[in-house]
Amino acid sequence: MVFMPLWDHNPLKWPTPPYVMWLLVLVNFGVFFYQVGTGQIDQADRFAGLVPVALWNGGNPGALPSPLTLVTSLFLHGNFMHVFGNMLFLFVFGDDIEEVLGHWRFLGFYLACGIGAGLAFVLSDPGSKTVLIGASGAVAGVIAAYLLFRPCAKVTCLLGLIPLRIRAYWVIGSWAIWQVIEASLRTQDGVAYWAHVGGLVTGAALFAVLRPAGVKLFDCVHSEPAIVAGHFDPL
Repeated sequence: MVFMPLWDHNPLKWPTPPYVMWLLVLVNFGVFFYQVGTGQIDQADRFAGLVPVALWNGGNPGALPSPLTLVTSLFLHGNFMHVFGNMLFLFVFGDDIEEVLGHWRFLGFYLACGIGAGLAFVLSDPGSKTVLIGASGAVAGVIAAYLLFRPCAKVTCLLGLIPLRIRAYWVIGSWAIWQVIEASLRTQDGVAYWAHVGGLVTGAALFAVLRPAGVKLFDCVHSEPAIVAGHFDPL
């Protein structure tokens, strides 16, 4: 059972505007529409996508240096629904994590989650020639941080065509369990489940370390937290 999140407590009102989250959304959509407009989706994937065997063996002729593709692959998407789905999850969950971590630390956190996701994908099959693209690994890290930070926040989502208002741990938990099951089964449906699992693990570990002093994990008492005067204070 997988839910499609639409928004959480208040989607367009933040104590601190999430500049980095919006910048990431704009860059991802901008890159995608540039690729579509120039007809370079396949070429960009081959040039800047992450290929496990290339990273493992130290290079891919005619492409960017393999370590760099751990980052560049995060900004490439195969079709509109691919980029739209990733950015929707980032929009719903990213603003809260940017608020608590701060702008620059959130950017570093996001990129680190993407790199962790890419490495997990490579380690799952080092000899694979499959090209990994998409922001889903980085977004999975943001989702994991949200689960640690605001597990009981209510999220408006769709189950099929049915709108529901349910706790975040149901939305995120069902998605995370699905990723782990599919990864363990090595399902071959074109979805990089190991990248998602890697992003989840990286995001949870990094958020536990990077969160400001006073931010409790799995706090279900305060449903609407805020940052006040540089410190975490629940409303």
